[in-house]
Amino acid sequence: MTRFPDGPAVDPAGSHHERRIRSFRPRRGRVTPGQGEALRRLWSRWGLDIDGMRRLDLGELFGDRALPVVLEIGFGMGEATAQMAAADPGTGILAADVHTPGQGNLLALAERAGLTNVRVANGDAIILLREMIEPEALAGLRVYFPDPWPKKRHHKRRLIQPEFLALAASRMAPGAVLHCATDWEPYAEQMLEVLTASPYFENTQADGGFAPRPEFRPLTKFEGQGIDKGHPVHDLLFRRVQALPASADDAHAGHADERAGERAGQASEGGRPVHADAGDDPARP
Repeated sequence: MTRFPDGPAVDPAGSHHERRIRSFRPRRGRVTPGQGEALRRLWSRWGLDIDGMRRLDLGELFGDRALPVVLEIGFGMGEATAQMAAADPGTGILAADVHTPGQGNLLALAERAGLTNVRVANGDAIILLREMIEPEALAGLRVYFPDPWPKKRHHKRRLIQPEFLALAASRMAPGAVLHCATDWEPYAEQMLEVLTASPYFENTQADGGFAPRPEFRPLTKFEGQGIDKGHPVHDLLFRRVQALPASADDAHAGHADERAGERAGQASEGGRPVHADAGDDPARP
């Protein structure tokens, strides 16, 4: 039985969307009284379970059909997400994660700041993209500090793979930006290689390399601590091409989606890189 009868489900998609390989390991964690109260009071208003059983009407979800919506995969405790939402009220943020304390914390932060442009999704982001997001519905996609899976035998679990990019591109509007950030340098190099080779995206940087950290992505305490220890953070900003190659039709039909679903899932372990045991979460705007 769930600890929050009116809150996020433990396994929202159940067995009807099985996948062999995931890039995340769900963990419930300790929920504080404040987070639990936010889940009980606000989930029915601002939360949704990723059950994979319906298509979302993003205009209805946010109560504004003119509002552009970006999907954020993995948001940790939600501080940076709330900062982003407050700084840009003209953009809706659909923030997906599996970390229950973070979900409650983000809901509490949104209420405290009077934000109306944040919605919290509980479950597997691949299922959300594949089964619930309409084609070309997203104004952007953010993947900040995904689990790097540093061991070679686990690289297949990394989220940023060609199949995932095909699926993501099919759900993003032409010209929408995919923004990734990581403090794991080997993963950053792989991201750059895979994104550069993708026919669905083009680098926003003229030199074809990494991008400076944009002003809109807050520098969190966790990230600052990493920088102080000499861990460089790399940002990647790639724009979806105006016309998708014919092969992208597979993503609409579900073929590339299924391959992506087998190889990747939520980007982070509770919004925190699995290689770091710090108590602060990374930037997740």
